[in-house]
Amino acid sequence: MIAENFNLKGKTALVTGSSQGIGEGIALALAEYGANVILHCRSDEDEAEKVAERIRELGVKCSVVQSDLAKANVASEIFDHAKQNGQHVDILVLNASVQIPKNWEEIRFEDFDTQINANFRSTLLLIQQFAPLMIQNGWGRIVTLGSVQQTRPHPSMLVYAATKSAVLNMVQNLAMQFADKGVTVNNLAPGVIGTPRLEQDVPEVEERINKRLETPSGQIGDPKDCAAMAVLLCSEAGRFITGQNINVDGGLSL
Repeated sequence: MIAENFNLKGKTALVTGSSQGIGEGIALALAEYGANVILHCRSDEDEAEKVAERIRELGVKCSVVQSDLAKANVASEIFDHAKQNGQHVDILVLNASVQIPKNWEEIRFEDFDTQINANFRSTLLLIQQFAPLMIQNGWGRIVTLGSVQQTRPHPSMLVYAATKSAVLNMVQNLAMQFADKGVTVNNLAPGVIGTPRLEQDVPEVEERINKRLETPSGQIGDPKDCAAMAVLLCSEAGRFITGQNINVDGGLSL
């Protein structure tokens, strides 16, 4: 039966940036389908622990690792956390990223460095840490979280959009190398999703949405919209999907 292909019991998922927003929604959805979860947060461990409690109520295991993805040694720190907890990661969801909105002439070296390291370098380093065991086991799922800005750049998000484009290229490159090893690699690209980041960084978006100028659907998405697609990509149901960029954006990319 098709429903059985969504069962993630016995799998362990690591979701970066999962103390709130899209990452939280994906972590909860994977747990709902039976996966044990490792939550990651950059700073607010208390907030992540609240999510962890909700996940444990679903009858699966959950731990929290706190680290800054902009730092060089972060991938090994997260890998060591999983190892110390006796967990091997079957599902890697790379959701966390940093946005520093600025016009092109105002971008500083520090802004560039932070976004490149947190959004692009950490993605490669985490895959290097966790993919080898997936390949060894003949089963694995890697999902990166991109953005509609990969192909529809925002004027104040030059570096951020560039990092997301770079990650998509890496996804396609690795998908070809991993395809015959039982490991899929895909990019999920959200549009305008109702998260704390939206409220903080782009306060004018909701007004434009209400005027139906942002998406053909005239709606703001919900983290659950992304979570549903993530469950498909991370389960056996998505075994024949790899190297894809999948927009969850209400038609914004059209």
